Amino acid sequence: MSATSQLRLIGESSALSDVLDQVSRVAPLNRPILVIGERGTGKELIAERLHFLSPRWQQPFQKVNCGAISESLLDADLFGYEPGAFTGANRIHKGRFERADEGTLFLDELGNMSAAVQEKVLRVIEYGEFERLGGQKTLQVNVRIVAATNENLPKLAAQGKFREDLLDRLAFDVITIPPLRARDSDVERLAEHFAINMSVELGWQDFPGFSTKATEQLKSHPFYGNVRELKNVIERSVYRWANPATAIGELVLDPFDSPWAPTPSVGAEVELPLNSNQGFSEQIARYEVMLLSQALDRNDQHQGKASDALGLTYHQFRSQLKKHGLIGKDRLT
Repeated sequence: MSATSQLRLIGESSALSDVLDQVSRVAPLNRPILVIGERGTGKELIAERLHFLSPRWQQPFQKVNCGAISESLLDADLFGYEPGAFTGANRIHKGRFERADEGTLFLDELGNMSAAVQEKVLRVIEYGEFERLGGQKTLQVNVRIVAATNENLPKLAAQGKFREDLLDRLAFDVITIPPLRARDSDVERLAEHFAINMSVELGWQDFPGFSTKATEQLKSHPFYGNVRELKNVIERSVYRWANPATAIGELVLDPFDSPWAPTPSVGAEVELPLNSNQGFSEQIARYEVMLLSQALDRNDQHQGKASDALGLTYHQFRSQLKKHGLIGKDRLT
């Protein structure tokens, strides 16, 4: 089981409860399901839940990240190959579809799949058949597909970058996972769960809890990297605190923050570190939050002056604060 799948679906927010109810209703049905969500929201966990709540729960659960390997390797990984199919192919290799027969196949990062592979996947969904690479024999399988992406597939389909017929077949139902910032009531519970686990790993007798400052940081930080980012922040903060006798004083939100960090030379562009755990939209949002915060910090939290500094009207500036959930925070009211 991967590190991601070890993160249980923890939370009691209405947003998460609605998703879990939807999962419970659709899990018993033998239909393809599409799971949509930002990076770090737990798409693989939802796929596993769909499998283990289905009649296939005792059968194989196979998973593959379609964005992590090239088209040719993905083709071979999904459909297998025969001896002589390519240089080095000296034996029969069963692909994911064969190994998932009677079970579930989880296709993550579906939006990165090439058109040729999409066509083969569509054929499996419609007819349950395919051929291994280099093979002549048509094989039959009974596999339920759960696919996931953080891409806008309808938009990609409209642009001709994703097959509309495949999208139609996959989207018997679409489960959209809410980002962590829409699950306010779950953040502290998740944070405590990760903190307790880290305390055990460090050999502490008990988890000492969070200070008022750390709790306020939990409430105010947007966590655009979602549960994955929260887990990293909490584990890092507990480890660095290194004092099991007192509550965690503050969260280490940015591991790169240091008084000794290199500063750009005069006239150089300021770069926001790339985060491989975040998609493009999440990183753009993180950059916008940084600009808003810097404008406020440099203008003594005066929103009128901060909006002028960014070339925005006051109402546009307020709209950006609301968009990123910054309205209502102590310093921004």
